[in-house]
Amino acid sequence: MKKQNTFIVGLAVLVAVSVAFWLMLVAPMYTGNEINMTRGVSSLSREHYSLHMIILWVCAVIGILVFTAMFTSIVLHRKSKGHEPAQFSHSTKAEIVWTIIPVLILIAMAIPATSALVKMETPTGAEMTVKVTGFQWKWKYEYLEDEVGFVSTLAADSNAARQLGSGIDPTSVDNYLLAVDKPLVLPVGRKIKFLITADDVIHAWWVPAFGWKRDAVPGFINEAWVRIDEPGTYRGQCAELCGKDHGFMPIVVEAVEEDEYVAWVESQTVAHVAATEEAQRAWDFDELMDRGESVYASQCATCHQDDGQGLAPAFPALAGSTVATGPLEEHIRVVLEGREGTAMQAFGDLLTPSDIAAALTYTRNAFGNETGDVVQPSDIAGINKG
Repeated sequence: MKKQNTFIVGLAVLVAVSVAFWLMLVAPMYTGNEINMTRGVSSLSREHYSLHMIILWVCAVIGILVFTAMFTSIVLHRKSKGHEPAQFSHSTKAEIVWTIIPVLILIAMAIPATSALVKMETPTGAEMTVKVTGFQWKWKYEYLEDEVGFVSTLAADSNAARQLGSGIDPTSVDNYLLAVDKPLVLPVGRKIKFLITADDVIHAWWVPAFGWKRDAVPGFINEAWVRIDEPGTYRGQCAELCGKDHGFMPIVVEAVEEDEYVAWVESQTVAHVAATEEAQRAWDFDELMDRGESVYASQCATCHQDDGQGLAPAFPALAGSTVATGPLEEHIRVVLEGREGTAMQAFGDLLTPSDIAAALTYTRNAFGNETGDVVQPSDIAGINKG
C-alpha cells in the first residue's frame, strides 16, 4: 500500500511539473505569444532553430525528472510523517552515475552544436561578396563583384518622429526605427559572403532571420555567410552599444529573385553613371539648396539637429558656426576628411560630390548663416581627388 501511494504521488507530481513546463516553455510558441527564437529564412537559421529546440527539450526533460523526484521526496518523506533522514557520507556508485550521465548528455549535445558552429564559420564556395562597414550611425554596403556601393541610413519619417518636440506620433510611422532609405538588396538562392568591419567604433550587424550576428570592429574584418531561401523583407539593427544614437541604426534586407536582382544591379549602374554626369555640370543655387536640405536631413541632422543647433559638447551647432561661415575650403575638408578624435566622420567616401556640394551649400546658407556661397560638385571632386 505504501509503495502504491508513493507511485500515485510521484505520478501526480510528474504530471503537475510536466504541465508547468509546458505552460512556461512550449505553449507560448503556439498561441500567438511568440517568445521563442526566430526560425529564420536560411539553412543556417533553421539548423540553429532545430538545435535550439532539441537542447530546450533535453533541458525540459531533465527539469521535469529532477523536480518530480525533488517534490515527491518532499511530500512523501517529510518529518511530519515520521521519516528520519538517512545517515551516510557518500556513495561511490551514485557519484559515478551522476558524473557519467551528465557527461554523456553534454557530449551528445556538443556533437550537433559543433557541427553547426563549423558550418556557420565556413563561407567557402560563396557566389558573391558584400562588404559591410559600420559608421555612426549608418551602414555602407559594397558589392565587390558587381561594383555597386551605397550608404544606408535611418528612413526620413522615422528620423523625424524620433526628434524631441517633433509632434509626430511614432506609432503612426510604419516600421518605426526599423526602416532605411536604401535597403540592402540580395538575391535568393545564392551563397553570399559578408565581410564586416567598422570605420569608427564597434558595431554589430544583426538580422535575426539569418540566424547569426557579427561584430563590426575597426581594423578587423569578420566573415559570415547566408543563403536566403525565401524572397521578402528582413529587418535588423546594430546589436552593439555604439554611441548616443545607437538605436537609430537599422538594417533592412530586400531578398529578391535572381532576375529582379540583375535588373536592380543594372539600375544602380545607370544611377552611378548619372551621378558621375551630374557631378560634372554646374548647379544653380536653388537646386543645391533643395538637394542639400534632403541630404542634411538624412546624413547630418542626427548629430547637428534639424535646426542646426547641435547637441553640445559632442555635436556643435552649425548655426553661426565659425566653420560653416568661415573659409570655404576649410569647411569642405572637414566634411571630406572628418575630424580625428571627434564624432565628425569623413564623408568623402560615403557621399557623392553632388550630395556633399549640396549639403555644404545648404548649411552655409541655412539656420541664419548667410554666406551666399555656392559649392559645386566639381569643387568637391577636385579637393577629394587631391
